[in-house]
Amino acid sequence: MASIRRTLSPVPRQGTLVTGEPERSVPSPLAKSSSCTQSYPSTGGLLTSLFGLSDSHALVFGVFSPRSSRPLDRSKQKGQVWRRALFHFFICFIVGFFIGLTPFISVDFSYMNPIAKHQAFSFELVSTVRDSSERNVTSMRDITGVENNVTLDAQALVQRQERIEGNLDNALTNRSLTQDIDLDSFKLLIVVTSTYARPLQAYYLNRLAYTLKLVQPPLLWIVVDMTSQSEETADILRRSSLMYRHLVCKKNLTDVKDRNVHQRNVALSHIETHHLDGIVYFANEDNIYSIDLFEQMRHIRQFGTWTVAKQTWDKSRTLLEGPVCNGTLVIGWHLNGLSRRFRRFHAEISGFAFNSTILWDPKRWHRPTLEQIRQLDTVKDGFQASSFIEQVVEDESQMEGLLQDCSRIMVWELNVESSTSFYPQKWLMKNNLDVIAPLA
Repeated sequence: MASIRRTLSPVPRQGTLVTGEPERSVPSPLAKSSSCTQSYPSTGGLLTSLFGLSDSHALVFGVFSPRSSRPLDRSKQKGQVWRRALFHFFICFIVGFFIGLTPFISVDFSYMNPIAKHQAFSFELVSTVRDSSERNVTSMRDITGVENNVTLDAQALVQRQERIEGNLDNALTNRSLTQDIDLDSFKLLIVVTSTYARPLQAYYLNRLAYTLKLVQPPLLWIVVDMTSQSEETADILRRSSLMYRHLVCKKNLTDVKDRNVHQRNVALSHIETHHLDGIVYFANEDNIYSIDLFEQMRHIRQFGTWTVAKQTWDKSRTLLEGPVCNGTLVIGWHLNGLSRRFRRFHAEISGFAFNSTILWDPKRWHRPTLEQIRQLDTVKDGFQASSFIEQVVEDESQMEGLLQDCSRIMVWELNVESSTSFYPQKWLMKNNLDVIAPLA
């Protein structure tokens, strides 16, 4: 501090002389700042005059004033930067404080339809200057309107949901029905035919083969021969271009009452062993069939039956064997002959078809017994069909008629056998005719 005092020249007082010069007024180093302070009023003084603050408050504003009464040097300019920033912050704080005292503007959002999917909300500016009672009434009116809209929209939404569910149920039902129809159209038909060597065997098999070729596939023709596979039958099957299986019944003919019963049992055993899934039908080779019959068989769920036209042995008349239906419901049977009135089901062997899963999946159909379903050779003539049906179904409630009209004839049994016909080997004529007639 002493060194500083020696470097500074003394400030002369008024009325003193320095180095013999006349007395004059020398401004002090602080005179410039003093003159500046007098010429330009400080910011603290301006705020004091505006807001009527006291001298102490003016002193505070003077501290934060951007104009400094001290000499400006490089070391003190850095200190004035933060003072100026603090002063600006203080001014902004004062302005924000007075702005915060102004009344607020309330925003009222009203959702006209909050449940509607595509409707946007609307908003409006509501002044808070209005009367409080009017504002309450308006709010209650808006709330009531919104509640009414919500109620109406909720009811509309419920009705729309019910319509959607109803349409969905109908669509699913129609789709399931369509899928069932499509599945039925591709249901496998398993046609079982028993044959043996006789004069008209080739005629019967060829006629039946051409009938089955007209049926829409898939179709499996199971042909059961007696004792061994004959070359004649195998040749007809190969030429038919049908999917077939040629089986053999090796039952001793001396112990057989009806060869057809044992041949059909061989086919049933084959279906059960290999779990063939389809509709089983016993098609005798000497019958005549309508193509519509095979198409309608694919719609059978468990057991289907229909009427068969049967010609008597004396060829004097034609009888009807089969059910009497009301739509698809079986309500009765056609009766022919007093000797057969004790049959449980009055149907012919070519007058019904059934689902093959009944043979190898009894639990699916809730069968009371797990015994194999086979035709019986011990029953009387004419009772084979009825005894077999009793093993498949319990009563008529499990049956269904085809084409919603069982009275339509689609199967004919005709007796055209002749005792004078001959059976050529391999269906070839090896020898010439006995009589040769010359050409005229």
